[in-house]
This record gives sequence, structure tokens and C-alpha cells, in this order.
Amino acid sequence: MPGDVLNRPESFFAHEVAVIETLEARLRQLMDSSELIRTLSDVRVDGGQKYALGGSPLRQLFKPEIAMMEAQGSTAEDWSRVRVAERFNARRVRNCEFRGNVILGEFKQRVRLAEGVEVISGLANSTIVDCVIGNDALIKDVRLLANYVVAEGAIVVDCGRVVCSASASFGNGTRSAVALEGGGREIELLAEMDVELAALVAKPLDRRIELEAYRKTVQEYRRLATSDRGVIGPGAQVWGVSRLESSFIGPAVEINGAEMICRSTLLSSIEEPVVVESGAMIVDSIVQWGARVTGMAIVERSLLIEQSSVEGHGKVRDSVVGSNSHLAAGEVVSCLLGPFVACPHQSLLISTYWPDGRGNVGYGANVGSNHTSRAPDQEFLAGEGLFIGLGANFKFPCDFSKAPYTVIACNTNLAPQKVTFPFSLIAPLLDYYPGVPKDFNQLSPGWMLRENIYALKRNEAKFRARNRARRAQFDFAVIRRSTVEAMLDAVRRLSGVSSEQGFYTERQIPGLGQNVLTEKDRTRAIDAYRFYACYYALQGMKARIAHMLATGKGDVGRLLQLPSHSEEWEYQRGILVNEFGLKDTPAALSLLASMSFTIAKDCERARSKDENRGVKVIEDYSEVHPSADRDRIVRQTWEDADIVQREVDGFLRLLSKGIPQVQQEHYA
Repeated sequence: MPGDVLNRPESFFAHEVAVIETLEARLRQLMDSSELIRTLSDVRVDGGQKYALGGSPLRQLFKPEIAMMEAQGSTAEDWSRVRVAERFNARRVRNCEFRGNVILGEFKQRVRLAEGVEVISGLANSTIVDCVIGNDALIKDVRLLANYVVAEGAIVVDCGRVVCSASASFGNGTRSAVALEGGGREIELLAEMDVELAALVAKPLDRRIELEAYRKTVQEYRRLATSDRGVIGPGAQVWGVSRLESSFIGPAVEINGAEMICRSTLLSSIEEPVVVESGAMIVDSIVQWGARVTGMAIVERSLLIEQSSVEGHGKVRDSVVGSNSHLAAGEVVSCLLGPFVACPHQSLLISTYWPDGRGNVGYGANVGSNHTSRAPDQEFLAGEGLFIGLGANFKFPCDFSKAPYTVIACNTNLAPQKVTFPFSLIAPLLDYYPGVPKDFNQLSPGWMLRENIYALKRNEAKFRARNRARRAQFDFAVIRRSTVEAMLDAVRRLSGVSSEQGFYTERQIPGLGQNVLTEKDRTRAIDAYRFYACYYALQGMKARIAHMLATGKGDVGRLLQLPSHSEEWEYQRGILVNEFGLKDTPAALSLLASMSFTIAKDCERARSKDENRGVKVIEDYSEVHPSADRDRIVRQTWEDADIVQREVDGFLRLLSKGIPQVQQEHYA
């Protein structure tokens, strides 16, 4: 760690809170742009005729066409109630039974069923009741298709019941007991809802007065999302579904061998198709663009945000699953999960409020002791980037919301507690501490920063590479204002001990929970937190200099002395000046370059731990694993440090020559 400049007393800097839209306003924005509401509005106008057939005019069947269709095995309750497109071809309808009002489009194009297998679009071996079948759709071997609009180019093949009940809302408005199994944080599921809105409704805090107006708007949304006819969108493919009931199937959805889809909305597009297959079940749920439900997974009363997935016998009930999150094998009940949460193995997650996501749940983890034999009324608040190790057990209530990027070691048992130290490691006790209960663990604040920065760098790269979401926007940086604020708050509490002693508990340092902190780890944590707080602020200074040079505004030499109207930079400048006493721009730039190389060394050192251990255990380890210095993340960190050094050298050369002051202001 750098020297004394990083070891001065800390202080805090208040920042303005941005004006936030009301919950009702947020929902109305979603309603105004809703693909679902727009489509269902069109369907209600004419029963889906324009949606499925475009502008094609309709006519009654000619007698020769009726005779041909009957000769090909088709029957109708009343042929006069079957209307067709102008260029309808009766040869494309075989062995079908028609009841009620039916509209059939033109069937001219070939439809691809499998590699090298194509057939002409049309209808065969199906019962059609009160439906609109769009141009070039294929309906084949469907035992009952009732009250549905099947759009152009859609395929419905080898299905059982495909029916829609009157006044279906397709899962919209369904109440889901997210974040608390016993109830109290319920939300109403809506097609275009995002994690942020769901999190605010589930935990409104000072927004409770907004909930009444919001819930009235929810009812309005549900009314607009109601239809007497279900929809199967353009290009959607529905294969081998036993039950498809009262559901909205968006464009290009791929359904293959699903067991059941009932009272649900599947938003989709050609670029982001929803995939449901292999025995999966979806009931009373919303599935957004690009999401996947496969491998006999079960989704009930839940919302899958864009590009999330549930597979491999995974079970999700009464939950919100954030974008790019992946769940498999385990069980997620009454949870609100943010983006990039991975539960890839057999595990249990109950009553967890985790809106910031970006975490991992290891095999055998049990995060779900949410009652004490009386009622399931306890809960867990998880922080961003939480890593739950193999076989860890949580007893509720638990609050780690202010401990982002904390690691729970394998086989750790956690009693009910609140922990507020970020980037920590919690593991079983290694030593005996007099007077400390046996169920306590050991907490090492800032451990991820000083011992495992590699994992944090890898997370940044991993999430950036895996992101497929088009609507949600992410800041992939782990070291950013919110985490720095948590670090500085932790420093204040760690520095506030009245006297040094061998170890500490919650009695001496608030926020330790049911854990022990050693004096050695306390001092190391202060150094680590302050190091990265300073590094964050110096990165902001470098960006500020680049902005000033690009715009020709400002006095770079007095950058640390002059206030600005940039709220973010003012926070960073306050850290540099008041926390660390930095007033000289060249000195601050040189410190940034030095810190960047320190981080690169720490990253390689962290990665080397695995290599050193592996070589000792596995005979041919070095033959199949790249060495630490060739690791992609390590190399990128060194390259980033080199880039910072080059940028700093360039700034220092300009400062030594004297930069012209185009304007004295350096406002954002």
C-alpha cells in the first residue's frame, strides 16, 4: 500500500439526491411503450384480423372450396361462419373441424420444420374454434385450438389444448409474494416491469404513500392487458405442448416440448427470442425478451427479466429474476434477484431481497431458514456481488445489503445478524476467543480488496462479456461511488475503537454481526478501504483532466483547488483533498500510476495462489492450466496499468509546459 497519504482520518461528503419519478409515473411510462398493450388493443378492435392478416380483404367460402375441403376430410359446424382471405387456397386445409367464427389467411409459403424438411403452410388434423389463422401459418395435429389469434408465419404443431378463456390477462396483475414468503412485500407482475420498479414496490420505505396511486394504475394496466383471445405472434413456433392456455406468445418465441404454459406472457422478438422447451412449465408468470426456461424447469407466479434463464429442473416460485441471471437445479422461492445472479447447482434460496444482484450461490447452500417453527416471516437482504460458498447455511433474519462483494466461505453457518463491512470474508473461527459464543464466525473486512482483487477484476470482465440485455444499463465497475461510500463508512467505524485489543465483536465495532474481528485484520482493512477509495477518486481526477483538455475548459494545474458543478467529481475531489490531503495535481497523477501497478501486482499474486496450490497437488497442472502471468484477467490488469502510466506521463508533460487556460470554469 502507498504510504502516509492513505492513512489520514476520514470524513464524509454529502451529495444531492436526484429527484426520482413516482411509482405511478414509472408504470405509466412502461404502459405508453408497451408492446403487449398495443397488440392486445389491436386484437380487441377486430378480433385479431389485421394483426394476423394485415390488410387482406375477407370473403365467404365458395361452394367448390367447401366441397374440396369436405372431400379432404374437413367439417364445419356452419361453413358460413368461416371467412377467408381473398387468395385463400382450399387445398391447404385437410382433416380439420371448424366451430364458431373462424378466419383463415393465405397459405402459399413453405414452412421449415427441421433441417432439410419443408412443407407448405396450412391446416391439417386439427380442431379450430373461434380463431384467426394468419397468412402462411401452419396448424397441424392440434387437438383443440380455441379463441386464439395465430399471426403470420407462426407454427403450432402436435399440441393438446391451445385455448384462451374470456377476459384473460396473461399473468399480468398476478400478485406474487416476492422477497418474503409469508407475505408483506407482494408485487403485481407486469409484462414490461424491471427489477428497479419491482424492488421499489417490494421495499418502498418512504414511498409508501405512492403505493395507492401505483396500485390503481396496476389495475388500469391489467384492464388494458386483458383480451378474450390469446395471441401467438409472427414467426412463433409452438411444438408438442400439452397445455397452452390463456397466454400471450410473442413474435419468434420458440416452444418445443414444453409441458404446460398457462396464464402467462412471453415477450419476444426476432433478435431476442424466448425459448421454452424440454418439459418446462410456466404458470401465471411473465417471461421477457431472450429468456430461457428449459430442462423440466418450473416457473410459477414469477417474472423473468430479459436474457435470464431457468433450466435443469430448477424451480422458481413467487420471484423476480434479474436480467442475465442463471438458475438451475435448485429452488428459488419468494426472492427478488437482480442482474447476473448465478445459482447453477442444487441449492435453496428463500425470502431473499437481492436487487443489486451480481452474486453466486454455491452447491448445497441453504439460504432459507426463514421461520422458527412459528411462521415463514423472516427474510434475507443480500448485497451486490455476494458470493455464497458451498454448503453455507443462513438463519434468518439476515442483512448483508451494506456488505457488497462479501464472500461466505464453504460450510459456514450464519446465525441471524446484520453485517455492514464490504468486500469481506466470513469463515468459521480459526482460534479460540474467550467469551465469544461458539456459533460466531470470523470476519475479515476488505479481504477481497487485499487478497482477491483478481476475483473482482474477473467479475467486471465476466459480466461485461455475458451481458445480452438491451434495455437495462449497467456500470460494470466494482469500485464506484456506492461501494466507495460503503468503504469510507466502514473506515469510520473501524477507526472509532476506544482502545486497541486483540479482537473485537459487535459490542466494540458496530456492523460486525455475529462475528469476530482481529486487530490485525482491522488495521489491514482500514488500509485496503482507504487505498481503493483514493484510487477511485484519482481515476475520477484523470477522467476530469481528459475532459478539460478535450473541451478546452479549465485550469488543470488548480484542478484540486477549484470547485466545479460536477456532482460526481466534487465527491471525488473532496476525497482527495479532505481525506488524503492531496492538493498538487502532478503528485496526485504520479500516485495514481503507482497505485495502478500495485493493483496489477496484487491481481497476479491472487491468481498465483491457485497456481501454486494446483502444482503441489496435480501432477500435470502446469500443462493444462495457464500460468498466472498468462491469465487473461491478469494480463488485462497489467495492460490497464500501462495505459494509465502512459496517460499520466502525457498529462505531466503538458503540465510541465504549462497548459493554456481557455476558461477559468471547469464545470460539467
